[in-house]
Amino acid sequence: MEFNKLSLTVLDSGVAVTPHDTNNIVPPSGDVTRPTRSLYVGGAGTVTMLMSDNSVVQITAIAGVLLPFAIKRVNATGTAATLMVAFF
Repeated sequence: MEFNKLSLTVLDSGVAVTPHDTNNIVPPSGDVTRPTRSLYVGGAGTVTMLMSDNSVVQITAIAGVLLPFAIKRVNATGTAATLMVAFF
């Protein structure tokens, strides 16, 4: 049996996410132009995200999932998920 090789990216920093309709996520480096590499969702619910290409996407996430999305912001409007952490 042959296994696919996975490309792993090390996540070097993270910040707690407070959903907001205008304020983007600020990484520890302070570079607000840097999108996330992933988003951890601790509490299940909908997540409305501003993607790195400025499109808005809403998904329903289960608890404890790491979402591999490059996002700028989690919008408060339309987001019910909790305990989110953005990783860079």
